[in-house]
Amino acid sequence: MLKKLLEYLEDKKILILGVGLEGKSTYHFLRRHFPEKELFIADKNRDLLEKNPEFMEDIHLELNMGENYLNGMGGYDVILKTPGISFKNMDITSFQDKITSQLELFFEFIECLTIGITGTKGKSTTSSLTYQVLKDQGKDVFLLANIGDPIFDHIEHIHENSIAVLELSSHALQYVQKSPNIALLLNIYEEHLDHYTSFEEYANAKFNVTKFQNQKDCLIYNYDNETMKQFKYRENDYAITLKENTNTKNSVYIKEENIYCNNRKIMSLATKLNLKGMHHINNIMFVLAICDILNLNLDTALQTIQNFEPLEHRMEFVGKFDSVEYYNDSIATIPESTINTIKALENVNTLIVGGKDRGVELHELIQFLQNSKVENIICLPKTGEYIYQGLKEVSNKKVWLVQNLEEAVKIAKENTKKDTICVLSPAASSYGYFKNFEERGNLFKEFVCGDDIKMTTDNDLT
Repeated sequence: MLKKLLEYLEDKKILILGVGLEGKSTYHFLRRHFPEKELFIADKNRDLLEKNPEFMEDIHLELNMGENYLNGMGGYDVILKTPGISFKNMDITSFQDKITSQLELFFEFIECLTIGITGTKGKSTTSSLTYQVLKDQGKDVFLLANIGDPIFDHIEHIHENSIAVLELSSHALQYVQKSPNIALLLNIYEEHLDHYTSFEEYANAKFNVTKFQNQKDCLIYNYDNETMKQFKYRENDYAITLKENTNTKNSVYIKEENIYCNNRKIMSLATKLNLKGMHHINNIMFVLAICDILNLNLDTALQTIQNFEPLEHRMEFVGKFDSVEYYNDSIATIPESTINTIKALENVNTLIVGGKDRGVELHELIQFLQNSKVENIICLPKTGEYIYQGLKEVSNKKVWLVQNLEEAVKIAKENTKKDTICVLSPAASSYGYFKNFEERGNLFKEFVCGDDIKMTTDNDLT
């Protein structure tokens, strides 16, 4: 399998476009197999040599850095693009057919079972849970792409009996011409509108996860999501719904407080889980569909699901301080995620919200907060300014507009009622104010866990 990939790349003039985690992985892969091949790297960052001294020592490497790094794209046979590079508002017709990626080459040349998971929200949890379920079944499974390691870091160790679980962002899917054997399309909401010319373009990138599947492949999709209702599904695809009736051949649905798969009762909604909220129940239902498709041991799978802990920055319990529980939900970058978190935690008294303005509609979130039991709403720039304006006149709400996260946490500590919850759930991107959502979440945890406050253990929770 790998031999075919190497034969394809051997005589090609290759450009590595973007030197993030995946770009470095591509470089190291090519150097492992072609130590003297002439390679090219293009990146906007002018500090590449400073941060990557190995590039200076590579006499067979040519770099194009700075604002004009996208010039001359037509001069290459293969452009190995990293997901973060945007071609928004660019005419790429002269070189679009040369664009590929680790993901597309993996689909084309490596023969193993691939499970590709995408969606605006929930893909990291669903991918990690899928990986753990398969691992606990004794499968030779790899967690790769958006949440795991870059594909090329492990490609030499993958064989035909392996299973690759791939978390796929819209950026990774945008230009691919191949799809996984089992595709999961969890949901589609407004997101990343700074990267795409329209919501339709963003949605079409997501649909690439299934667009190139063949009749032996399978899609598991969200039957309840409005955007997905426009898509035509095949008979053997699986519909996931929080309702009862789908009128489809294969479905996972809820009936009488139980999860069913094709008329077979699988799990009670009363089952004690570490993953809270109906949005996580929805993610679990996708995993149960995979279990049905692959004929996995259901008892073992259910045990894995029950024991699975939430990922960091995803409704993550930080601690209990002065009788208040704090949760870090920094991954919530769209309004729907914040609404789901408040519903799941139920006892939220204080919400810290706001971040980069990417043109995402906030009316539904503001309306939800107006009618919610959340009393304290602390708003961060920039989207917090709009939320503040929409809530400041509501009589039963206390609303603050602050300039930074540290100030927000200070106000939260002073105003959150005892025996309730304070949650950071921004409903917006972190960029422009933080390096990423992880930095935002980590800073929140630092401010919450200040030295002057004694943290209690999980056992103190009731």
